[in-house]
Amino acid sequence: MNKPQSFFHLHLISDATGETLLAAGRAASAQYKDARAIEHIYPLIRTEKQLMKVFDDIEEEPGIVLYTVVDQALAHRIDERCATMGLPCVSVLEPVLAVFQSYLGTPAGRRVGAQHVLDAEYFRRIDALNFTMEHDDGQLPLDMEQADVVLIGISRTSKTPTSIYLANRGIKTANIPIVLGVPVPPALVEAKTPLVVGLVATAERISHVRQNRLLGSTTGFDSTAYVDRASINEELTYARQLCGRHGWPTIDVSRRSIEETAAAIVALLREKTR
Repeated sequence: MNKPQSFFHLHLISDATGETLLAAGRAASAQYKDARAIEHIYPLIRTEKQLMKVFDDIEEEPGIVLYTVVDQALAHRIDERCATMGLPCVSVLEPVLAVFQSYLGTPAGRRVGAQHVLDAEYFRRIDALNFTMEHDDGQLPLDMEQADVVLIGISRTSKTPTSIYLANRGIKTANIPIVLGVPVPPALVEAKTPLVVGLVATAERISHVRQNRLLGSTTGFDSTAYVDRASINEELTYARQLCGRHGWPTIDVSRRSIEETAAAIVALLREKTR
């Protein structure tokens, strides 16, 4: 029998946006399938007064406390207060900073929000996001040569969310739908610069996703064929043949998260650019 799911409170205190903490907290809590975290996020906590208000909330709903706070006095107050309340408390970055300091032989500069500096990398990501949004779902196919990656696949193979995830990493990504019997744009076939990747999945997976999507009321739209597994298998066969004919690699996204799919694409991109 499956154990009933339990819940616990996870308090995340940050002097910046809290993104690092949120990622770490979710990665850890995901390892416990029978326990679900109720997340409480407290960003931009930089004063004693703000911290006291945070602990008022924690007292009402005690749980695990994770934090990333540069100010050592404030960090000490968090440790102290959690010890008094008998709550587990971890500074997420301190063990990592200790390793860096040991290896590099110099202490960290301890700048609040240092990972969010408006540098060239930041603007590269913004440029990639703009490109990706402009080239979603087959838009502006003549610009394919400017893309780093082009994702192709039949409807509901997670092309758009994967594209956006890659763009957040600074990778200009376009995506083009594959429609049974319809040739892809010539500009894609002729493109030399981008890595073209076909996304596929099982017919069962795609049918399930399509059934859970709201279908439009377009005149003549055959919703039965859209979710029919035999029809989907035809679409997938066509997509695989297309990729095989042009030598484009495929990734099965049936059991992959967006992050895992993106990691596989990044690995292919590295091989291509070696």
